[in-house]
Amino acid sequence: MNKYLIRGVLICLLLLTVLCKSYAFEIFYPHEKKSTTDYSYGLFIGKARNSESITINNTKIFTASNGAFAHSVNLNDGENRIIIRSGYSTKVYTIYKKKKLPKAQSQIEEFDKKTVLVKNDNSPLRNAPEDIGFNIISYLFKDTRIIINGSKDAYYRVFLGKDKIAWILKSDINLTSEPDELPASFINTESKKYKNAAIQTISFTKNLPYTIEDGEKEILFKVYNPELSDSSIYTLNIQKPKKYYYNVSLQDGLYTFKVSEVPKTFEDTTIVIDAGHGGEQRGAVGCLGDEEKNINLKIALELQKILKQKGANIVMTRECDGTITLKERIKVAKENNADIYLSIHMNSIGNVPFKSLKHKGTGIYYFNRNSKELSEILEKTITKVAGTKKNGVKTASFAVIRPASYVGVLIETAYMINPADTLIYRQADFARNAAEGIAAGLEEFICK
Repeated sequence: MNKYLIRGVLICLLLLTVLCKSYAFEIFYPHEKKSTTDYSYGLFIGKARNSESITINNTKIFTASNGAFAHSVNLNDGENRIIIRSGYSTKVYTIYKKKKLPKAQSQIEEFDKKTVLVKNDNSPLRNAPEDIGFNIISYLFKDTRIIINGSKDAYYRVFLGKDKIAWILKSDINLTSEPDELPASFINTESKKYKNAAIQTISFTKNLPYTIEDGEKEILFKVYNPELSDSSIYTLNIQKPKKYYYNVSLQDGLYTFKVSEVPKTFEDTTIVIDAGHGGEQRGAVGCLGDEEKNINLKIALELQKILKQKGANIVMTRECDGTITLKERIKVAKENNADIYLSIHMNSIGNVPFKSLKHKGTGIYYFNRNSKELSEILEKTITKVAGTKKNGVKTASFAVIRPASYVGVLIETAYMINPADTLIYRQADFARNAAEGIAAGLEEFICK
């Protein structure tokens, strides 16, 4: 063959390869072409180029004007082969779905009552032997005396009275300790009122278990002394202001319950701004390859500027791309006596099929009753300023908003995996707009 003809063919092949590469779609999630999962659905997100038509297992996929697309594939047990095609490229993914085995139902092991001590501070006392945030009824302190009389899986059953039981992790109990046999006795109770807070104390000769019920008009703080009798319950009926948070401390049998009113000016308010994820924790990935941690930080830094200008005392959990644990984030809030905690995120989905109209816009999450009002206000103000849709106000057991010692909300500003939302959060002024919306919500909550 003529050497010039060979050279021409090679050049054409090279140009064709470059052109196909530049026009071919990209997949940003899943990260690997072969993976294993327990999920029933596999989410595929990516970017098409130059209006190329995308199919996933022969289903045509909608792409936004910027090329973003998202699609969930129903997975069967065993190996699933997913073929993604366009006019320029074909990519094959293999997802192995583990078969779910029926969970064996364990029985409660009964045994005689035994008095033991709690090993650690912040040990969750639960309504049921399950690791679900919503069944937590209090956080016990170290060296609290409790009675256990049964076990199930990783939990001991706690006897609080003839009509009340609870559960605690076995790892939170010190079985080697030998508390004395003398039951605790009640000493006294006192109350004090201040300008923006009320403090009530109840004192015993030893540390005892307690529960908290945050009702519509008052908080019920109950202390149990089952060693004394099966019906020995001491109750504090604590009135609360409309906007509030509370804190419980224990020292040598003395419980101190403090209810504080949320300040009414920015100048008197300490706000913790928590840019979700960071460092090694990338968070979700978007259709166009964006990493959640970076968008969260941009919004947080914009919000910091705005709120400082309004006179608020601002504390940041991070101001750069650093790794910080959930416990460290909560510690920052508590050490700085935060009044309000804002955790800023971008949304994604888990083991559910992607629905473009449902998984869209701004969602606000809270855990405690005291944070519901701020959540409802923020959904309204953020969507109005940032141009996102309302995705709802919901309760969720996220660690950073579980403490009741501040008003805590978690903001999912937009869905990274929704092609329509990418058109919004990719705009140059999105971070500023989202921050303006949050600031407007805070102003309405604090100052009005």
